[in-house]
Amino acid sequence: MNTASSNRRVVILMYPCVRELGVAGIVDVFSSANEMLPEERRYQIEYVSTEKEPGVDGMYGQSFRGGLHYSALKGKVDTLIVPGGSGIVRESAKPPLLKWLKKQAGGSRRVSSACIGAFLLAEAGLLNGRRATTHWAYAKQLATEFPEVKVEPDPIWVKDGNVYTSAGGTSAIDLSLALLEEDHGRKIALEVARMLVVFLCRPGNQAQFSVSLQDQTTENRPLRDLQIWMLDNLGHDLSVPVLAARAAMSERNFQRVFTREMGKSPAHYVEEIRVEAVRRKLERSTQGMGEIATACGFNSADVMARSFMRQLKTTPAEYRARFRSSGI
Repeated sequence: MNTASSNRRVVILMYPCVRELGVAGIVDVFSSANEMLPEERRYQIEYVSTEKEPGVDGMYGQSFRGGLHYSALKGKVDTLIVPGGSGIVRESAKPPLLKWLKKQAGGSRRVSSACIGAFLLAEAGLLNGRRATTHWAYAKQLATEFPEVKVEPDPIWVKDGNVYTSAGGTSAIDLSLALLEEDHGRKIALEVARMLVVFLCRPGNQAQFSVSLQDQTTENRPLRDLQIWMLDNLGHDLSVPVLAARAAMSERNFQRVFTREMGKSPAHYVEEIRVEAVRRKLERSTQGMGEIATACGFNSADVMARSFMRQLKTTPAEYRARFRSSGI
């Protein structure tokens, strides 16, 4: 944790059609932290704009005071943040802005993006050879357009060196809380999360959305109905013979159709939804590990722990210690 006494200068790049939610989330986190920090450790929050005229309009019509034109920014920047927004496409075609970003990245302690702001960092060459994420709906496009970027479509946020990228929507809050924790420790990050009534400080490797939500995209009605039944019966036998019989298919045909529609085998899917259920119980209950394992369909707490580690790279106990709701 950096304990330097000087104010950390957080600079947010504004542009027409920036996403309002992302900007507000970033500002709320660092401004809330300032209310809790001694004066010498507070953040200095500034805006720079891609426009020479003062002020920009967001994606949904909210107006912002955009600050100075980015070219007029002087002095050292601690953390440079590029929010997402539909206007990012236009900005990524501006060579002077890309050159400025590259120069700022070389002198800043951290550079970060929210949502599709990652495209601007990628266009400036700042993500080449790095792991990065963006909104799940644009991850494939980012990987296609920038093959040198190691795109990870699932995480909420990713850190690679001093470059941070995050997913869409409220993930700007998650990323800002992670940056705050890095600077001032977990205690103050949790306090800010409580002030903002954020249910949990989500880790970077947590999925952008739940397995059950992700896989509702199938148009196969029998499989959709089967998914719903599986979620309601996690403690029952969910082996291929049982599932195939419920879907009125042969086992071989069920395996083939399920894997084609879901992009994963039935066994992999069952493990994912069971681990997801375990996560919810760890976050929201005081049940013991054995009780949770039984309720979620695992033969034992040890089997549950192995699956949990395989999916989330941490143990159930560690996950509960970090992410259980403080209201329990």
